[in-house]
Amino acid sequence: MKKAAQRRPGWGSRAPSTVERQAGRVAKPLRVPRQSTIGYYPGYSTLAQQDFWDEATRRTVLQRLQPPPPLRFFGLGEAERLQAVCARILPQDDRPEDRRIAIVPEIDRRLADGIHDGYRYADMPPDGEAHRLGLRAIDQIARHLFLRGFLALGNRERDEVLLTIHDARPPAAEAIWKRMSVKRYWMLLVNDVVRVYYAHPWAWDEIGFGGPAYPRGYMRLDRGDAEPWEKPERRYEWSAPADSLSGTFTKLPEQE
Repeated sequence: MKKAAQRRPGWGSRAPSTVERQAGRVAKPLRVPRQSTIGYYPGYSTLAQQDFWDEATRRTVLQRLQPPPPLRFFGLGEAERLQAVCARILPQDDRPEDRRIAIVPEIDRRLADGIHDGYRYADMPPDGEAHRLGLRAIDQIARHLFLRGFLALGNRERDEVLLTIHDARPPAAEAIWKRMSVKRYWMLLVNDVVRVYYAHPWAWDEIGFGGPAYPRGYMRLDRGDAEPWEKPERRYEWSAPADSLSGTFTKLPEQE
């Protein structure tokens, strides 16, 4: 899966990392997306329907193709770690480099702007604090299990670190888990990653989503018939890399 961004001294001594480019800290021209797609609907493009959208909808969707603004909430070290976590939760290995969806900058924007669901569980701090605490906990678990920070680990080791949180059995960072629920933190983390990914039109292409239907609406409302602009579904083959835990299963704590 995607290699971790490594810490190296000096901004001028290396090429910019993926997170730096996605965060807008390095100027990047807007590229017109290719029409090739991954997923179950080859050749499908949601953006081909943009002339049928109203102006406000079209502007909102196309904005998601723009280079993200600079980070405002996460520090660079936090962003690099979160990028590595996102790459394990929702890998984008099968996407060309220029078609990978920038997840960290959108989470950063939400937290910097104070956007939330309007409620908070009693055993959880505010979302921004929870993310920062979680990233610290992930690094502590990595050092406990492998004597190295999370960014220094290989993909398999990173998966094993995150699996301990998924299973609600973290072997380290006890002080942090006293301040927030490990289960709710995992839910927050995964929800943020998935919410950003599937709000992007390139992800819509992947799943054959027709995009906004307003103001055109739908033409075929019975019998499950496809709309004229939709593509037939085809099987999509993808094998998990050998250095990952994808495709393996563990018992949940309550099953043991």
